[in-house]
Amino acid sequence: MLPALHEQRWQLPTPLPLDGSLEALNGPGKAALPAPLLALLWRRGFCTAETIDALLDPPSAPAAKGHFPDLAKAVKRLQGACAAGESLAICGDYDADGMTSTALLVGVLQRLGAQPVAAIPSRMEEGYGLNAAMVDRLAAEGIRLLITVDNGVSAQEALERAEELGVEVILTDHHTLPAQMPPHLALLHPVRTPVDSPYRGLAGVGLAYVLAAALCQSLKRQDGLEVARNLFCIGTIADMAPLVGVNRRWLIDGLPHLVKSPLAGLQALQQLAGLDDSPLDAQAVGFQIAPRINAVGRLGDPQLVVELLTTQDNNRALELARECEGLNRQRRELCSAIEAEALALLDADGPQRPPFLLLAQSHWHHGVIGIVAARLVDRFGLPAALLAGEGNGRLRASVRSPKGFAVDQALKQCAPLLERFGGHPAAGGFTIKAERVAELHEQLNGLAQSWLETTGRGNPVEPEALLRFEQIDRDFYHQLQRLEPFGIGHPQPLFWSSGCRVVSQKLLRGGHLQLELEQQANQLRAMGWRWQGEANLPACVDVAYRLKLDSWQGQPRLQLELVGVRPNTGADGTRDVVLRRRERTYWCRIEGDGWVVRNAAGGEIRSDNAAMEQHPYIRSLLQEAAMALGLVA
Repeated sequence: MLPALHEQRWQLPTPLPLDGSLEALNGPGKAALPAPLLALLWRRGFCTAETIDALLDPPSAPAAKGHFPDLAKAVKRLQGACAAGESLAICGDYDADGMTSTALLVGVLQRLGAQPVAAIPSRMEEGYGLNAAMVDRLAAEGIRLLITVDNGVSAQEALERAEELGVEVILTDHHTLPAQMPPHLALLHPVRTPVDSPYRGLAGVGLAYVLAAALCQSLKRQDGLEVARNLFCIGTIADMAPLVGVNRRWLIDGLPHLVKSPLAGLQALQQLAGLDDSPLDAQAVGFQIAPRINAVGRLGDPQLVVELLTTQDNNRALELARECEGLNRQRRELCSAIEAEALALLDADGPQRPPFLLLAQSHWHHGVIGIVAARLVDRFGLPAALLAGEGNGRLRASVRSPKGFAVDQALKQCAPLLERFGGHPAAGGFTIKAERVAELHEQLNGLAQSWLETTGRGNPVEPEALLRFEQIDRDFYHQLQRLEPFGIGHPQPLFWSSGCRVVSQKLLRGGHLQLELEQQANQLRAMGWRWQGEANLPACVDVAYRLKLDSWQGQPRLQLELVGVRPNTGADGTRDVVLRRRERTYWCRIEGDGWVVRNAAGGEIRSDNAAMEQHPYIRSLLQEAAMALGLVA
């Protein structure tokens, strides 16, 4: 979504060092990268050639047994289960991470001789994670071993019940550990690894893969690990796990093989998504494959995904993938309807938005309100909660927030008003009695207002490196691909270009903005998806964007996917850019071969004044002004 001009709050990056350290990153023997990519990496903390080399080619994963204290105990118990053909249960969550984790262990354990069954709770009827009723049901069916994936550490009642019934439990989870752990046979959790462990960023599917790989190694059976690696890639990207440590190493190794995966279900999903023979990168998985899997957990029965990702029957796989496709279509329609209703409710309250957007309708669907809350955050740059009816006078909410507003801390401060809650800084959820919603909104508004007073309103636009159109070609894009995979902890780079002439602009069906931009005789097409502003842009603009390789009539072409647009010229037609630095505001302008910076009192400093540049504050101010004007990266 591309916010309107007045709703954007641009923040340019930190100026680069002038001591030559950046140039030294491309020293002898080092793989050369273009200057804009080095600038981007330096700003992300990759300040040495060694750290850049480790990003491009991460070290191999160390032996997992030295990082997970309970791994040997878990493997020994599973060896016995495989040898005896024992029936056991895999209890997963109903999101993509939980469903792929479940499918991974079901598929591997079937090949190794055990009799695994998938046990995933219903989002609508049972809620998140293992519960005591599930334990009772599984124990009655003869299950004496249960493995949790992507849940379990907070299931105190269920695990105490399992202990009473003689059901052993292996916990694999990456959610916050409680102060007192419930009973269990073994625990695989990233926090239980050493503080500097490359396994620290694993999602649930990563822990399932560690367990499966260790078991296969102990039994000297490697069959099934290829499909396990495929599912690791899907689940890790879908869960937005940080792409560092072993996550990064295994994705670099595994993503190129997805397109030829032996998984019939993954091949069927690729076919329906129109990705038949295209290489699957992290973006394709995140935006094409993962939503089709997630839609099932939101609206349907998660067992569908487990069967899809474990069946070896191509016809059955295509049939199940079509069901996923139908649920994904239904998910999109529901999201559009709820979003339209939410916007109408906001409009009815007038043009002044509250600091915290909180909207409630009893008929909204629990499975998709989180998606709509995220859209409101993208549109308005404010934290948002959508509440749907749960019955018995209670409402269930999904919360999303912009960068900087911590959802988990906000909910913790409101805990006395809530029935239950949980989450992390960017997202969360809670249950509340209907009569307490107004009081909660008042308290959340106060927290959000305090946050806004330090950050200011508007959607943040934070480009990382300056690019000139003349630098953008297929070779640069190839160099950019060397930094993949992109995701949490290593996002897709956001570039910006200054002084771009708007050659043409067109508002397409669906509200998308298409631009032809020119900079020094170089033209590029730009797309602003779900543009929220006016149809007519200024003649000259600065643009912030991600670089994409698009296909037009079968021909690949580079295209800018816009994240931000701002006018490049002042009211008098001159290039006058506002620069805010600490508590002060400056106006910057190009004059001749240099530039001028003016303060609120009318005083000016010029870039060619050598005496003025000797002062550290003035020197850094001139450097920031040059960046704001698009003169340096």
